[in-house]
Amino acid sequence: MNIKRFTLPGIFLLIACLNATAQRAKHPFASDAPIREPKIFAEGVISTEDIDDYFSFTPDGRTIYFTKHSASFATGTIVVSHFRNGRWTEPEIAPFSGTYRDKEPFISPDGRRLFFSSNRPVDGSTPKRDMDIWFVDKTATGWSEPRHLDAPVNTDSYDWHASVTADGTLYFISDRKAERRFNNIYRARLVDGKYTSVEMLPDAINSDTQDMHVWVSADEKIMIFVSAGRADGFGEDDLYISYNRNGEWSQAKNLGPKINTRFYEYSARISPDGKYLFYCHGFADPKLPDGKFNHRELMKILRSARNGHSNIYQIDLSAAGIEP
Repeated sequence: MNIKRFTLPGIFLLIACLNATAQRAKHPFASDAPIREPKIFAEGVISTEDIDDYFSFTPDGRTIYFTKHSASFATGTIVVSHFRNGRWTEPEIAPFSGTYRDKEPFISPDGRRLFFSSNRPVDGSTPKRDMDIWFVDKTATGWSEPRHLDAPVNTDSYDWHASVTADGTLYFISDRKAERRFNNIYRARLVDGKYTSVEMLPDAINSDTQDMHVWVSADEKIMIFVSAGRADGFGEDDLYISYNRNGEWSQAKNLGPKINTRFYEYSARISPDGKYLFYCHGFADPKLPDGKFNHRELMKILRSARNGHSNIYQIDLSAAGIEP
């Protein structure tokens, strides 16, 4: 090799190229500085003055699907944003959403399937009174037409908020009347490409209150979910965590006051790179400045992601007290 060929400008160009490659390899939500306190994610684009919640990243972290709700939660629409040219794009309505009440997108660990909840009709043209779990598959041009999961997953009750592991095991929420509780976490194993039976998780997870918004890691080692009204809770809805120990879920543990407040925390998940906790927080927790403020300052807050509506937050996994 002729070392003389490497001029100083050439070396600088090589370093710049290597740095650019490293930046592209990083997930767009990665932070060089530690995030030790909860921080609003993508403020002004993803997290706005609207109710922005129930989200899922693609495996490369460069696309996020999330839900926009009306103030009354009577409607819900799934939207999508992409990270391009160093920023998140303005969200657009997902191609499979926009007609019915759709929410809670979940992208499978391989990125090839997206589950969501919807009240769209299964037969006929009248929307359902409850919610069912649907899915779309990745195609060469986008997503397939939505398909309905059959019984025993979907019933005539609310069946919603799916989470799927790498082997296809489905975790979800249901208020099916066969059980004594209102909302519980269920599991269905994928056998020969079908879900043929469901089981309610044991009391280490489910309680006599509402247990909802389940997320399970791709390797089925970590579960994060919401529970409302437990004795050790800090607010309305709190986030709890459980670890899979030798095939059994450990007793659920409250994530503590750094994450949980007297308001609502829900729909959490660990980022695709395994470094951050993302979750939703809000409902009447406006970030008002200390001391007296004027009308212009008030309106600026009310027309921003700090107005107390629900938004997406991010924090380092270690700061959240979660074992990787």
